[in-house]
Amino acid sequence: MTKNTGIQGRGDDRKQSPSVLDNFKPLLLDVAVPLGSYYLFKDGFGMSTFAALAWSSVVPAVRTLWGLVKERKVNGLAGLILVVNVVSLLLSFVSGDPRLMLAKDSGISSMVAIGILISVRLGKPMMTAGMKPFLVKGDAAKEAAWERLMSGAVAGSAAFRSKERAFSVVWGLALLAECIVRVVGAYTIPVDTMVWLGTVIMVGAIGIAMVISGGLAVEPMEKMLAAEVEAGQVEAGQVEAGQAEAPAAAVAA
Repeated sequence: MTKNTGIQGRGDDRKQSPSVLDNFKPLLLDVAVPLGSYYLFKDGFGMSTFAALAWSSVVPAVRTLWGLVKERKVNGLAGLILVVNVVSLLLSFVSGDPRLMLAKDSGISSMVAIGILISVRLGKPMMTAGMKPFLVKGDAAKEAAWERLMSGAVAGSAAFRSKERAFSVVWGLALLAECIVRVVGAYTIPVDTMVWLGTVIMVGAIGIAMVISGGLAVEPMEKMLAAEVEAGQVEAGQVEAGQAEAPAAAVAA
């Protein structure tokens, strides 16, 4: 009986434990899928810029509408991607100059970058939506520790929130730098070369952002989160001990 119960418990833990895909799902849906699908439709399937932008707008449009109807709030990243795509659709009617088209393509990442940096300035970093699930991993204790650290109620709150902002700043600056490099390349490098080099630059910028943000923000935040979880457990133990001692003291009196 005990053996079966243990197996069932472990099975429930595995069922409740989120996968890596679950952790990155918000970031994938809000950024990677729209951007990736745009380049897939345009470069892979040979669609026009207008058609590629239109089809890549489906996911952010659905995510934005779902947030408004179901959650009564706007999904920041999804909404930003949708606005950028709509603006780009309007700009697609501009001159068919190939260099202008290459430069315009980089405008997507630049608008996302600016939106991310503005969100940091407003105190609501957009990239937190993708980072939090990765750090919390569906653990109730970590979720509670995250809320305490973000609320400013514990000693490490200021450092934790600083790292949270730094994560979004790194991504915003990386995407902005990628945009600048691609715009310069669009007007200085042969068009045929820039067509494939632009993708390499984009992938490189994302890779650099992952490495820098990981070392600068994710790893320190993970340690601070673990420390706060431990502190919460110690505090809970002390409270339980105090509650157990109170009846004993009353009996002795």
